[in-house]
Amino acid sequence: MRIGVISDTHIPSSGPEPPIEVVAAFNGVDLILHAGHVNIASCIEWLERIAPVRSTESWVEGSGESWTRNVRIEVMEIAGRTIGMVHELILRSLADDVLPGAIERYFPAEESLTEALASIFGKPVDIVVFGYTHEAMIETHSGVLLVNPGSPSLVGQQVKLGTVAILELGVERVEARIVELGKL
Repeated sequence: MRIGVISDTHIPSSGPEPPIEVVAAFNGVDLILHAGHVNIASCIEWLERIAPVRSTESWVEGSGESWTRNVRIEVMEIAGRTIGMVHELILRSLADDVLPGAIERYFPAEESLTEALASIFGKPVDIVVFGYTHEAMIETHSGVLLVNPGSPSLVGQQVKLGTVAILELGVERVEARIVELGKL
């Protein structure tokens, strides 16, 4: 199964809809996961023209043209994997800044990352999809794949082409990669 992963679209402040390059990046995906800061329902509707969408919300949802139909935390079973999705991944030991390299450098060795994640999602997870930081990240820790696609349209808090991710789930494999929209 091929899954498009996106977060922090910030529509309409970053534009009327996601960058058109998202269509090319998500060509052939079976599902899209949107990890928050959708802001308005029309963003989800735009993405649904590509593939079915599951999405999470953040504390600012509904401040735009209409309420989105998101949930705060989503846990799903897809292709034999348990995926937990949330906008802001808050690990008590790291606060809200799960940035590239932070878990390896700062997560306490005496704590269990898998238990910390299970407390967030209500059960153990194989994959975590999150957003919030606008920084793309793909890392594996304690056997859990963490994927933050960055933002397709707000890089360094500036409106410009950014990133999304592709997650591929097979019987024996799990792969994730970042797609730089400016290179499509």
